[in-house]
Amino acid sequence: MIGLHTGAIKSVAAIGAHCDDILIGAGATLLQIARHNPDVVVHALVLTGGGSEREIEEKNAFAALFPRSEVRLTVADLPDGRLPDHWGSVKRHLAQFRSQCEPDLVIGPHRHDYHQDHRLVAELIPTEFRAHLVLGYEILKWESDLPNPTLYVGVPDEVARQKTQLLAESYPSQAGRDWFDDAAFLGLMRVRGAQARVRYAEAFVSEKAILNPFGAQSLD
Repeated sequence: MIGLHTGAIKSVAAIGAHCDDILIGAGATLLQIARHNPDVVVHALVLTGGGSEREIEEKNAFAALFPRSEVRLTVADLPDGRLPDHWGSVKRHLAQFRSQCEPDLVIGPHRHDYHQDHRLVAELIPTEFRAHLVLGYEILKWESDLPNPTLYVGVPDEVARQKTQLLAESYPSQAGRDWFDDAAFLGLMRVRGAQARVRYAEAFVSEKAILNPFGAQSLD
């Protein structure tokens, strides 16, 4: 595999259907972005959980994830599990979110996730972020819908364990779920790491990207 570089990331947009989606799917990647650039501006949108204990959990998670960065987090209150019935509202929230940021990187769910909420959000993200690098994260759950990833981000051992610790500490409401534990999260990162020839990795789906094979030179 050939390593590719995004360059310095000064602003990132992270989008999730539910509180905890972003940290499950891309927590280790975001930890490393913040480690390399503590001044990164983080724009985050979560479509469900607003006004509930889930919003409190999400705010605590982002505070721990980005202790030195500027975080602009919005948690909407659309109904969990029913986002396709509220297509117009999801589209409006995404449009408003897009109008408030110009990120170097966009992270959200991938288009072939079996969960209807994740899938809808993934389908709408490219309609708002039309000229951005968009990476689709994966979420391990009951459904057998893990993708065939096209992009991997290596994760150092300590960052992998920091991610699992943050998940356990930040989302006590999810502790009873049989897939929500350190072994599951580390196991998936270990599998993706083996595929990327490192110890741990997070994997993403990139549907479209422009490659400049001439280094910093212009394609003109």
